[in-house]
Amino acid sequence: MLIVLKKGAGEEALAELKRELERFGFRPHVSQGVETTLVGAVGKGPTPEIMDHFRALPYVAEVIRISKPYKLASLEVHPLPTVVAFPTGKTGGGHFMVAAGPCGVESREQTLTAARYVKKHGAQMLRGGAFKPRTSPYSFQGLGEEGLKILAEARAETGLPVVTEVTSPDKVELVAEYADMLQIGARNAQNFALLKEAGQSKKPVLLKRGMSMTLEEFLMSAEYVLAEGNENLILVERGIRTFEKATRFTLDVSAVPVLKSWTHLPVWIDPSHPAGKRDWVTPLALAGVAAGADGLIVETHPNPKEARSDAAQQLTEEEFAEFMSRVKALLPAVGKAFHATALR
Repeated sequence: MLIVLKKGAGEEALAELKRELERFGFRPHVSQGVETTLVGAVGKGPTPEIMDHFRALPYVAEVIRISKPYKLASLEVHPLPTVVAFPTGKTGGGHFMVAAGPCGVESREQTLTAARYVKKHGAQMLRGGAFKPRTSPYSFQGLGEEGLKILAEARAETGLPVVTEVTSPDKVELVAEYADMLQIGARNAQNFALLKEAGQSKKPVLLKRGMSMTLEEFLMSAEYVLAEGNENLILVERGIRTFEKATRFTLDVSAVPVLKSWTHLPVWIDPSHPAGKRDWVTPLALAGVAAGADGLIVETHPNPKEARSDAAQQLTEEEFAEFMSRVKALLPAVGKAFHATALR
C-alpha cells in the first residue's frame, strides 16, 4: 500500500509511521517531494482492516492499495525519477550517460587503450567483461580477477568509473571490490540468488533484460535488487529473441517509453548486442535515444578484428567518435543533459 502524509507532517510523524509499519511486518520506502511525502509499505498485501488502521492515524492523508506486482519499482510508490550518480555523470531525471569499452578484457594494453579513447570522445564510464558467460564452453571466458585488476588500473589512470559483469552470487564480493557498478547480464536476469546478493552489495546495479522476458518479468527481477535496499538500479533493453534472423536480436525500442511510464528507474539501451554488426549499432542507439533512453552501453575495441568475443559488433575508435558525435547532437532534441568528461 501507499501512504500519503498530510502537508506539514514532520520528521517525528514520519518516524512514528515507519515504526508502525514495521510493527505490522511492512518495509517502509520513503519518497519525499517538495510538498508531499509518500511512504510505500512493502510486504504481504494489506487487509482492509490494516488499511483502515493507517487511515485513522492523524498525520495520514490517504492510503492507496498498490496495484502493480512490482512495488518498489513502480511509479505508484516512487513517482519521482531515480537519478543514479557517478563522479563523471548522472543518469535518470533528464540526465544521460554513456558507458563504453570492449566486450571482454583481453589484455592490459587493449583495455587501457580503449579506456583512454572512450574518455577522449566523451564516455563517462568504462565497460569491460572480466568474467564472460558464453554460449559455448570453448569460447573466451574472460581473465577473471586479473581482468578486474586491469579495469581498476584503467580507472586509476582515466578517472572513469567501471561497470563489469558478475556471473554468480559467490563472485559478487570479489567483483564489488574492483567495480563501481555491477552488471547482471541477460542470461542471469532471473538468477534471483544473484540479484539478491547484488542488491545486498549496495553497489549500483546495471540489469539487462533477458532475451525472452516480458517487461513485467523484467521489473519483477529489478524488485529483487530494490527489496534489498539498493535503489541505485539501471534497466537495460538489449534486444529480445524473435523470429527475425537479420539481426542478432530484435531491439525492443518500445520498451523504453513503456518502462518509463511504469517505473522511476533509469532505462538504457544496449545497441551492440541486438545489432550484431557494427554498421547497425549507431542507428539502433539513436532510435533508443529518440525513444527517451537515459543512457547507452556500447562495445568498442582498439582492433575489433582481433577481438576474442563479439568482434563483428565492436566499434573502432573512429566509429566510436562518430557514434558519440551523433548521439550528443540528438540529446538536446529529447531534453537530455549530458556531462562529457575531460582528459586529466
